[in-house]
Amino acid sequence: MIEIRNLTKRYGDVLAVDDLTFTVRPGTVTGFLGPNGAGKTTTMRSILGIDRPTSGTATVAGRHYSELPRPMRQVGSLLDARAVHPARKARDHLLWLARSNGIPARRVGEVLETVGLEGVGGKRSRGFSLGMEQRLGIAAALLGDPPILMLDEPVNGLDPEGIVWIRTLLRSLADEGRTVFISSHLMSEMSLTADHLVVIGRGRLIADTSLSDFIKEHSTPSVIVRTPNPTELATLLKDRGAGTTESERETLVVTDLDSAEIFGVAAANDIVLYELTPRQVSLEEAFMELTREEVEYR
Repeated sequence: MIEIRNLTKRYGDVLAVDDLTFTVRPGTVTGFLGPNGAGKTTTMRSILGIDRPTSGTATVAGRHYSELPRPMRQVGSLLDARAVHPARKARDHLLWLARSNGIPARRVGEVLETVGLEGVGGKRSRGFSLGMEQRLGIAAALLGDPPILMLDEPVNGLDPEGIVWIRTLLRSLADEGRTVFISSHLMSEMSLTADHLVVIGRGRLIADTSLSDFIKEHSTPSVIVRTPNPTELATLLKDRGAGTTESERETLVVTDLDSAEIFGVAAANDIVLYELTPRQVSLEEAFMELTREEVEYR
């Protein structure tokens, strides 16, 4: 478990993180979202002891990261996939990390196989693509078989097959009861991977909720209606308190009434319907609505 309590971090006059409090629990994939400059990377760096908080605490498994005797056995992390010496071979890079944390050397081969790099373990990282570097970084995070995983933009540079692979891997790790904490700007991927969301803006917590509740609370559901009589139907629906917008010919977007109510109005007035489709608002739309005033640049 990761616990953030009243975390504040200043860089001179810049307040990067502002009295932030949340908990990342085991058995779920928790997505960490926020616009650029929201303080996500600073928070993750504080969890790993790279940045010292101005005030407040960030603990993993009940302890500060600096207090963990063999940290990679407790927390696997990926903040920068390019943080590998370019002249070092992939296997040697992992072997060095393993020895420094008391991890058996056999784990190196196991994680290389897990991430699909077993065939290039003897190659130097300077020749790796961004996707291969990303896989090597994930291998390093998995090396100590830790109960806590923390990854910043884990799908960055991966091809479609790699994206499906990392999504499946993260879900399986959470199903094993591990704590999985991931930051990403790819809302479509986060909607397929995360169970829970922590959203920050300008260093402050603005949402800490399940994925489904986040979308429900920060969006307006609607129904797509196609009919040969859009004007007549729109008038009748407005009389029932609905909001209607004609998006294109013979098509209405209706809010504040559900599909059953719209069908009832149409049937009672002998109006033919070609389509009646509830529209699920995407995570991206809900996120944009919530963080509209939190973005650094417009």
